[in-house]
Amino acid sequence: MSQALAAPAGSPSRTAQFYALTKPRVVQLIVFCALIGMLLAQPGLPDLGLAAAAVAGIWLVAAAAAAFNCLVEQHIDRRMARTSWRPTARGDLSARQALVFSAVLCAAGSAVLYLWVNPLTMWLTFATFVGYAVIYTVVLKPLTPQNIVIGGASGAMPPVLGWAAMTGQVGAESLMLCLIIFLWTPPHFWALALYRAEDYRKAGLPMLPITHGPEFTRLQVLLYTIVLFAATLLPFTYRMSGYLYLAAALVLGVWFMALAWQLWREYSDALARRTFRFSIWHLSLLFAALLLDHYLNPWLTRLLGA
Repeated sequence: MSQALAAPAGSPSRTAQFYALTKPRVVQLIVFCALIGMLLAQPGLPDLGLAAAAVAGIWLVAAAAAAFNCLVEQHIDRRMARTSWRPTARGDLSARQALVFSAVLCAAGSAVLYLWVNPLTMWLTFATFVGYAVIYTVVLKPLTPQNIVIGGASGAMPPVLGWAAMTGQVGAESLMLCLIIFLWTPPHFWALALYRAEDYRKAGLPMLPITHGPEFTRLQVLLYTIVLFAATLLPFTYRMSGYLYLAAALVLGVWFMALAWQLWREYSDALARRTFRFSIWHLSLLFAALLLDHYLNPWLTRLLGA
């Protein structure tokens, strides 16, 4: 999931610097997907106190993972235009400050989840922290061009966390949502990598456009959008959702594939940016449609049946 592309203007306060370490836009999308999992896990409105505790705990641990990522990648961030403004890259915050901040957030979030949600959610969320902050950031990202694909498993976990928070178990429905995010991640990030290839080259990261070339990467973006489109139909075929969601999935999926097709056939940086930005809207609107369908479909069924 992606971060803001430009630095905040001016000289931020110390509070703002610590807040920037949490990658707010990324964490907002993570919490949104987790909240979708919470709301879909039950037929009506969830226990609001339980949901609030789950949101707080997941936010804290996700923010801790983001801060740890900034700490580990501070030297890489300095060499990339889109990340050189981060407080750790600029030296505004020391490595010790970032590490303590990350540890405190992770401990606080884990405690909230264990005490006020359930142990399963706490352990799943902590495993996600380890998967992103350690396995992906430290091990996979600098070693393999498939880092996004393999590391995408951690980024795909939020709906599972939300589902587990409400039910105390991992359901098949939450795994479908996890699969959708998992398949969405490569075309999302590779679209970004295509027009930011020089940044990644300077940073020494083996992103797919660097190791296998832009043409191969564009083909992979197209293929993944096709497989993603099929996966987005699973909630309907499993009868987890109705026709309202199906309509949204069809429109958004065809739109994403059309952009990927254009990107493959006639590349431009502008089109890659457009594809990257649309991918964020694609996931957000898809999950919003799933949620809307969840609450409106029973009402529409009764209305049409009457």
